[in-house]
Amino acid sequence: MGLPGTAIALAVSALLCAGCGSDRGNAVHVVGSTSILPFAEMLAEEFNRNNADVRVEVQGGGSTAGIQAVTNGTAQIGTCSRSPKPEESGFTTITIARDGIAIVVHPSNKVNGLTREQIRDIFTGKIANWKEMGGEDKAITLVTREQGSGTHEAFTHLVMGDARFAASALTRKSSGAVNKLVESDPGAIGYMSLALVHGELKALTVDGVKANAEDVLNGTYPLVRPFLFVVKGTPSEAAQKFIDFVLSPPAQQILEKEGLVRAK
Repeated sequence: MGLPGTAIALAVSALLCAGCGSDRGNAVHVVGSTSILPFAEMLAEEFNRNNADVRVEVQGGGSTAGIQAVTNGTAQIGTCSRSPKPEESGFTTITIARDGIAIVVHPSNKVNGLTREQIRDIFTGKIANWKEMGGEDKAITLVTREQGSGTHEAFTHLVMGDARFAASALTRKSSGAVNKLVESDPGAIGYMSLALVHGELKALTVDGVKANAEDVLNGTYPLVRPFLFVVKGTPSEAAQKFIDFVLSPPAQQILEKEGLVRAK
């Protein structure tokens, strides 16, 4: 379930407290999406290696927590794996990459593809057995992300619309946790960042289109969301330096090698 504003603020403060005792004059705090987290960490490591005058520190917490951190001034950069909501105004968003949302099942599942309508019917509970989709006679285990997660919000926007998730859906707090659960349950279905699909999971085609970086790039894969940096006001010189690095060709190549689609 989503954290209320106060709880989010406390969570962000807890995430940042580990660095409270260090020299933070040129520190850039980046907080937010757990989907973006591994990529932001990778970029920060590369940036820190080559910039002794600035230290970038990255934490997760979720897309909503990232926006809240920027609002409170506890982070210079928020990371968000969904488009901002109408009430989340007063920010500048910077697209650093694009990502597909993969619909994942156990590799033994005989179903290879679904339409968005079928996916919605599965996650509302209208379809509850794989045999209705041409698979085995096996109950469907639903795996979803928590409210406040950019992946959850993007999936809701792209697939669910106003439809409600079935009460039986199991909630996990990261793509890694979704991956682990679906990989261990032959009846499970979940959704996660395409770039973070690991192990033996099978990514289904959606509306007949394969889930891969090429089809995200050419615009044919239907479940695509932005990976965003969110800032408020004019970024500090140090924060701008990191933003410029992330948008540079070398950094964009790093993201491409990891399965994302470059921002430009």
